[in-house]
Amino acid sequence: MAEQGGPLKGVRVIELCNTFAGPACARMMADFGAEVIKVEPPDGDPVRQMGHFVDGISLQAVSIQRGKRSLVLDLKTPQGQQVLRDLLRDADVLIENNRPGVMERLGFGWDDVHALNPRVVMVRISGYGQTGPNASRPGYGAICDAFSGVRELTGDPDRPPSRVALATTDYLTAVYSAFGAMMALFHRQQSGRGQLVDAALYETGFSMMEGAVPAFEKLGLVPTRQGPNLPNVAPNSLYPTSDGYVLIAANNGPTWERLVRAIERPELLVDARFASVYQRGQNAAALDAIIALWTREHTGAEVEATMLRHDVPSSRVFTIADVFRDPHFAAREMLLDVPHPVLGSTRQQGIVPKLSETPGAVRWSGPEIGADSVQVLSEVLGYSTSAIQDLIDAGVVVCPPQPTVEA
Repeated sequence: MAEQGGPLKGVRVIELCNTFAGPACARMMADFGAEVIKVEPPDGDPVRQMGHFVDGISLQAVSIQRGKRSLVLDLKTPQGQQVLRDLLRDADVLIENNRPGVMERLGFGWDDVHALNPRVVMVRISGYGQTGPNASRPGYGAICDAFSGVRELTGDPDRPPSRVALATTDYLTAVYSAFGAMMALFHRQQSGRGQLVDAALYETGFSMMEGAVPAFEKLGLVPTRQGPNLPNVAPNSLYPTSDGYVLIAANNGPTWERLVRAIERPELLVDARFASVYQRGQNAAALDAIIALWTREHTGAEVEATMLRHDVPSSRVFTIADVFRDPHFAAREMLLDVPHPVLGSTRQQGIVPKLSETPGAVRWSGPEIGADSVQVLSEVLGYSTSAIQDLIDAGVVVCPPQPTVEA
């Protein structure tokens, strides 16, 4: 039977993050049972002002803040800094994605945090890392895509570099950061000591250039944009249908043979241009044109069904509307209805990955800004009611206005 609470139950995470990479990292930990206390400035995480809105509520924030508790704290004040120190004394993980130098100015650099709590793991996410000549430069995921070489490879070769309309580098950095935190916590079991996890957005992008690095060093090759193609591998591309597009990938010999049977072109098996994986990669344009002649005569659903019968990897290019209708997403619980106090419920993406013994769970939607300020101070830190009220009166702590009750 699966355990309740998730594998990170009992792990306390303090999040000092904004926008995407850091909050997504903490959200992953919350999904798997960590107690995540999100410390926000008085004006809140900017992600609360992003995305699409219903009743003034950011749907992006509802999801990326799920499973967390929101504490609004003015860290520019000595009182706010003291509250954070009190939180960190018993914390397991601190995640921050501020520009390098910000935490040091506040008195919460790695040396300060480690001295306060030698067992804490500090995850620092930034554009260029904590060291090096570019460390102090500001950098978002899109900027670091350009610096890492990823943007130069994105899009079609006959037009300027494009971008994916998602924060892909931020989310992949969130995964690397969470992985780093888990390794550091595992090491702490033996050593009793926490450590610093330094995650840089540009290094996340650069890590995807795995094949390009030795190819440039040994051959001087500078990769260029390939559009929908996978360089030097064919067939693996986007093909037109009568009603849209479909992806087909037949990267190895057996799959290639099944594809040839699917499109009923057996003569391709004895064509010298396509005799091996290497030859097919060198003659990708000619091969793609042949396959496109066949796909254009069919709908996307027909192409996909034919490929499925012949065990060839393929998929229509889904929209989010297609995702909502697809039975596989439903069967894998990748669309979850999560209760929300104002909206009733919101549909959110499911838990990734799936664990058999300690699965994750969405415990609640992203809370209103400061919704848990009083509870965190009283339940976690044991502050008295009067001490909490003093902090509220001083503007150091902020909580939502309480509804008035008519007599």
